[in-house]
Amino acid sequence: MKIGIIGAGNIGGTLTRRFCELGHDVYVANSRGPETLEGLAKVTGAKPVTAKEAAHSGDLVVVTIPERAIMDLPDDLFDGVSDDVVVVDTCNYYPRQRDGRIEAIEEGMTESGWVAQQLGRPVVKAFNNIQADHLMNRAKPEHARHRIALPVAGDRPRDKQIVMDLVNQLGFDPVDAGSLDDSWRQQPGTPVYVADLDAKGVRDALEEAEREREPAFSGTEASPGTFVHPA
Repeated sequence: MKIGIIGAGNIGGTLTRRFCELGHDVYVANSRGPETLEGLAKVTGAKPVTAKEAAHSGDLVVVTIPERAIMDLPDDLFDGVSDDVVVVDTCNYYPRQRDGRIEAIEEGMTESGWVAQQLGRPVVKAFNNIQADHLMNRAKPEHARHRIALPVAGDRPRDKQIVMDLVNQLGFDPVDAGSLDDSWRQQPGTPVYVADLDAKGVRDALEEAEREREPAFSGTEASPGTFVHPA
């Protein structure tokens, strides 16, 4: 599969490494330009590209950047890209620590619903509830005991199945987490967030989630601060 990855931070860099290990053709971009990704390309075999080139790279595109940076992506990022191309959103909204207030999210829109609106594309929510180190190092074979499960939410069944198949390839159990409107159940502060649960645990945690945002993940008039000093 040809996979474009927009963002080369913790999750983006990890997915670049893992997908390359699995034999996928990976095209990776960041905000600083392809020349800054030569080190990652050398150790993985991924091809450094611009964000627009990553969006046009092939079968699936992963957007894995700070939530606030979605607004900085080119307006024509997906112009001409086939509707068959799957777009995956791994982003999390951290208003007090990094992103500042995004009013639509504060008023109840799901984080990935807002991302889909900004991109003008349907998205699948995945890979947002696991730490990058665990995504890199805690994979297990299919049917292994205590295999970590990851929730996958989206509105298009084909897109969601493609992403769930990739989750399984990566060494984790995919759990269908419902539609994009249900994706609030896997946002920061919910029971499934960075919990490393198995499939049953993920299903139970999704059911136990409460819609109201925790104060730690809600913006204030002073937001943003930092991860050390949230505002």
